[in-house]
Amino acid sequence: MNRLNRFEHHRYVGIRKNMKVYDCDDENQFASLNEYLKDYDFVSLNLVQSFSPDTIDEAKNRGFKPIK
Repeated sequence: MNRLNRFEHHRYVGIRKNMKVYDCDDENQFASLNEYLKDYDFVSLNLVQSFSPDTIDEAKNRGFKPIK
């Protein structure tokens, strides 16, 4: 199971800059997320968001779209 630091207990993580949500349990999506985050520290800029409840539906309710 792959998770971001400070978001170890969250499966779905959203990036506010592009309003996309990533499933950290999906290897391809997690690799895409890491690639996106490698150039900038979006976590320290408060541009990474988790959801409660930790579901894709809650992410969609907040305006995030799943990556393809």
